Amino acid sequence: MVFSTPIFLYGFLPLVLVVYYLTPRAARNGWLVVVSYFFYGWGNPLYVFLLLFSTILDYFCALGMQKGGARARRLLLLASLAGNLGILAFFKYSGFLARTAHELSGIPGAETLAWLGSIALPLGISFYTFQSLSYTIDVYRGEIEPTRRLVDFAAYVALFPQLVAGPIVRYGQLASALHSRRETRRQFTDGMGIFIIGLAKKLLLANPCGAIADRAFSAAELDAFAAWTGLFAYSFQIYFDFSGYSEMAIGLGMMFGFSLPVNFRAPYRAGSLREFWRRWHITLGSWVRDYLYIPLGGSRGSRPRALGNLVLVMLLVGLWHGAAWQFLAWGAIHGILLALERLARPLGLGRRLPPLLRVALTFSAVSLAWVVFRADSLSEAGQYYAALFGIAEHGGPAWWARELLVSGESILVLLVAALVTWAGRPAAGFVEGAGRAGWAILTILFWLSLVAMAAQDGNPFLYYFF
Repeated sequence: MVFSTPIFLYGFLPLVLVVYYLTPRAARNGWLVVVSYFFYGWGNPLYVFLLLFSTILDYFCALGMQKGGARARRLLLLASLAGNLGILAFFKYSGFLARTAHELSGIPGAETLAWLGSIALPLGISFYTFQSLSYTIDVYRGEIEPTRRLVDFAAYVALFPQLVAGPIVRYGQLASALHSRRETRRQFTDGMGIFIIGLAKKLLLANPCGAIADRAFSAAELDAFAAWTGLFAYSFQIYFDFSGYSEMAIGLGMMFGFSLPVNFRAPYRAGSLREFWRRWHITLGSWVRDYLYIPLGGSRGSRPRALGNLVLVMLLVGLWHGAAWQFLAWGAIHGILLALERLARPLGLGRRLPPLLRVALTFSAVSLAWVVFRADSLSEAGQYYAALFGIAEHGGPAWWARELLVSGESILVLLVAALVTWAGRPAAGFVEGAGRAGWAILTILFWLSLVAMAAQDGNPFLYYFF
């Protein structure tokens, strides 16, 4: 089920809210578990059992760690890691590995496993796997106490606002709210406002930008100007799509009394790639830092090892996004650029540049990396790069570039997207300070979003597929 669809906005959400506030407080987590499993099983009910397996596995592993000795704790942690990562690897990576093994080495019989690539990827499996694993790892480290209430833990793992695309939440961030929370009218109305802003980002900005990007990446003949137009459109699309979802999730969480962590802080205003990753998909970045980068040694040790850790972690971040060479390439690009940036830091080159130029260069670098992320293959990415720099034409008839990509409507969409990106206020800040005029704007945005929703089809979020 998708937030930006009539069935969710007109049916699921109102019903869930009404029953939630009519339910005694002691039973509200149970109600959230029931509706979250229904929400998750809307597309494929069978995948609910995967979610249930991860929940039960990690619940009992964590309880066992509390009672067991050092050896038992290690074995239970390994069981949690093997169970969760094994399921993730089977559904997300087995087909890719089988195809790659056959193509690169010609291992006999590898081609017979190609059917693994046709298995549908369970929505949000990368997100809830990382979230559930963070719980058992934190219990193992002694940073949190395991909960004895299975319903509370199930609500933590399956909470529908952030189940399929984050933010990735640590148990310690929600423990007190899961145990005892007091929903307030102010929190509820602020949540509504943040949800509306996220909905507007998705329907009024991300989807129109996506239409421009789709035309560019599927075209057969594309000049450099149109290629850059399509690329910047995709940069805006993925930002507004994902940050819009995150704000909708945060707003929904507030309606039920939860404070979910912020996932984006104006990443395209960053003046370096290091700063970009402190602003983009913040909860994934903090997860990778705490559970991968630091355990690998982080920036400690020799410079080659520290840089190697950085590149390795970014390769894993790329692989987390998808089982394809282009995602690995995207991770490699960011890893190498981050390593080069770290090497250049003592020289102070960045500080000598004007702030606006640093922002422009960072945005351009991030956008160029999005090419391999968006392309269906590395060869397609290479063709698009060639079109960007005028080396070769890429992809529909030449009139697509002028008539469709650089039309008045497309320019207006991109100008509004740029204005919101570099001059807009954070959603929470706008809502908290919204008076009558602010709520009038939110009402108009909500109405325009509903009109756009009626005219658009499906409206899936990009990160649903990761």
